Amino acid sequence: MTEQHDVVDIIRTKRDRGTLADDQIDWVIDAYTRGVVADEQMSALAMAILINGMTRPEIARWTAAMIASGERMDFSALSRPTSDKHSTGGVGDKITLPLAPLVAVFDIAVPQLSGRGLGHTGGTLDKLESIPGWRADLSNAQMLAQLDDVGAVICAAGAGLAPADKKLYALRDVTGTVEAIPLIASSIMSKKIAEGTGALVLDVKVGSGAFMKTREDATELARTMVDLGTDAGVNTVALITDMSVPLGLTAGNALEVRESVEVLAGGGPQDVVDLTVALADEMTRAAGKDVGTDELRAALADGRAMDVWRRMISAQGGDPDAPLPTAAETQTVTADADGYLEHLDAMAVGMAAWRLGAGRARKEDPVQAGAGVELHARPGDKVTKGQPLMTLHTDTPERFARAQESLDGGWRIASQAPSRGSVVLDRITAQEA
Repeated sequence: MTEQHDVVDIIRTKRDRGTLADDQIDWVIDAYTRGVVADEQMSALAMAILINGMTRPEIARWTAAMIASGERMDFSALSRPTSDKHSTGGVGDKITLPLAPLVAVFDIAVPQLSGRGLGHTGGTLDKLESIPGWRADLSNAQMLAQLDDVGAVICAAGAGLAPADKKLYALRDVTGTVEAIPLIASSIMSKKIAEGTGALVLDVKVGSGAFMKTREDATELARTMVDLGTDAGVNTVALITDMSVPLGLTAGNALEVRESVEVLAGGGPQDVVDLTVALADEMTRAAGKDVGTDELRAALADGRAMDVWRRMISAQGGDPDAPLPTAAETQTVTADADGYLEHLDAMAVGMAAWRLGAGRARKEDPVQAGAGVELHARPGDKVTKGQPLMTLHTDTPERFARAQESLDGGWRIASQAPSRGSVVLDRITAQEA
């Protein structure tokens, strides 16, 4: 193939705050995927994008070029509309587990192509793989059949979706360019658009336990992704949600599955229930169904969502009645004073769970199904000195000391209760280009 562009010219254009032409973007993504553009050249371009940004048309074209590097899925043969959710990741974020079956109750197909965790944010597939027998890898035909029959599927994304993204993601990880909002947005949205869903709800986390630490950055990312989805013909909306404290009372794989099942049984922590219902409300509306939050809460309370969960787990080889793995060792962290738990830092809890074995530092690392942190109090709760605040779980007790280090300074007891805010902070909808 004759190469019609000079990658150095493309790097210089972006370095000098210029705008890349459509054919330059198409070529550089294709050439990088084929190995014609070297890693060090793409690193320089990624850094220039991080520093100088991209216009809305540039990001849309970059995303389209990433989609064009692989296959696209087609759900048009399904008898029901499709709606999907993507979260930017956080601590204790098990929302996909109760959410997918809840939305499927209302005759909407939910194709959740998920990933494994890296660092302090747990992966949805790691959580579900703690269920005995459950498998993440399905063919496209199996996925479609399950969507037709059960209405919900949570599985691994196939290698054929946006292969350019896989290569570029690994490069960003080792070159200090992960934070580039145009590249984050195009990475997420290239896979979601290629997946072929008709509607998409984005859960953009903000706070210490999230990728985006400030409201300003979270809003910019949400707006960029909503615009990308809209420009690609996908009905897209984003919620900005609080990740300054962990979601729910658990961080860890089997621990989070247990809590998700409690939500599906009509119980569970209030913040997990509230966020599940808020996202389900957006997903059902985006799919053209006027369900409403009262009916969604009823479907959790009366067992309809649990019925779909059991069918979904069984369809992928899992036993919904099997006992979940538990860690061999536990250690308790207790309150050092009387008062109110004023502060509980999501990042501190996430790092502790990771160090206990719930997460991985590299893609090839194994995870412990039973490891993690179980919380016994949330900010605003009254506590007494010596009362258990959290229980640490691991199979390898030599990990306790490092986990405890992660928690140092991560929680605070005060004489007055802090005010509790809503988990949903803002809603971002499509705007005209």
